[in-house]
Amino acid sequence: MASTFFGRKQKRACVVGLDGVPYSLLRSLMDSGVMPGTAEIVSRGRIEPMTVTLPEISSVSWSTFMTGRNPGEHGIFGFTDLKEEGYGIRFPSFSDLKTPTIWDRLGESGMRSVVVNQPSTYPARPIPGVLVSGFVAIDLARSITPVRYLHELERIGYRIDIDTERCKEAPDALFSELQALLDARRAAVDLLWESERWNLMEIVVTGTDRLHHFMWDAYEDERHPHHGDFLAYYRRVDDLIHHIHEWGERSGVENRFFILSDHGFCGVKREVNVNAILRKAGFLDLPGGVTSLEGITESTKAFALDPARIYLNRESRFSKGSVAEGEAEALLEKLVAVFERLEHEGERVIRRTFTREEAYSGPFAERGPDLLLVPRHGYDLKGRPDAASIFGERRFQGMHTWDDAFFFSLDGSVLGAGTGLNIIDVPAKITGSLGVEI
Repeated sequence: MASTFFGRKQKRACVVGLDGVPYSLLRSLMDSGVMPGTAEIVSRGRIEPMTVTLPEISSVSWSTFMTGRNPGEHGIFGFTDLKEEGYGIRFPSFSDLKTPTIWDRLGESGMRSVVVNQPSTYPARPIPGVLVSGFVAIDLARSITPVRYLHELERIGYRIDIDTERCKEAPDALFSELQALLDARRAAVDLLWESERWNLMEIVVTGTDRLHHFMWDAYEDERHPHHGDFLAYYRRVDDLIHHIHEWGERSGVENRFFILSDHGFCGVKREVNVNAILRKAGFLDLPGGVTSLEGITESTKAFALDPARIYLNRESRFSKGSVAEGEAEALLEKLVAVFERLEHEGERVIRRTFTREEAYSGPFAERGPDLLLVPRHGYDLKGRPDAASIFGERRFQGMHTWDDAFFFSLDGSVLGAGTGLNIIDVPAKITGSLGVEI
């Protein structure tokens, strides 16, 4: 039965976000019986693989999801970005988002949202409803709006993220930390589901991403000492999804139930240092011992930021710029050729390249990189300025992928008849189920 606010029948929708869960993994876990609750829900709707916006990292993907706009419009190009002046690095926050969110758009129609653990929304700002920021939130008091829920969330032991340093030093602690996060999400859902009036409920699970970075080998190798722990964690994720879905069935969500991921995931074979490639090909001049891009010389033609964003050192943009507008196109062609030839043990490293114009559109597109690289699965691209070698040993077991994300709708007709789904298509499908166009 649909919920009634102030005597008026209201539509409700619910979204579960699974950070970094690939379509292929989810399908495997459903088919093997590890996630029976999710399998039953999915069997009643439609699920499709999808690609995401570039680069394929959470801050960019979730910003696209929460706005329905590409980075050239919403202004978030990475977990880090260049400062307005020079080559220094800054960390964009929620205040850097240049367009309204879907929760703002719903609010314009008198609708309210409850959003739990949404990455890239720190520090929290008021929305029409409730927002609990996710990664990279560092202070719970600045992660919650309205602030009246702070005491209640503290009371139930709400947590934002795992202690990554502890888990690096003591991998066995990872699974207890992940369980604590799931418990916190479930408690927050139970608290807010009935205490707030809402039209859109969104809950994001980020522990999945953490698990994959630290323990992807445990999934792929059945003999791994933590293989059973990996599967047990996903059984608990399945329990949470089933629990949320049951809440929805009791409170008017009906067929407006969605699940999605913000990017795919795969195992890492090698790290690949993009700036080392640029240096050896003669595009980057960074004196020995210098560890920051602020130390590049005027002879630099191109440099990279994480994970694979390449910027031409343009005269029109940078204080030490050496690339005139007339030579930019030819320089990009040379860069593409370098990366298309890159191989490791006879295997090509780069799957595809995108120019800025191919990847972005909108008023802020000019702030984005000139070239983006999409690697083949297993090659984890890095933008460390001072890396000496092109190929390095992996530091994480898993890496993000541009493809193999997914979107599920209990109402299969929402996905339409086309193929080639991208995360930028998803927000309009969710708000459209509530009768709001964005």
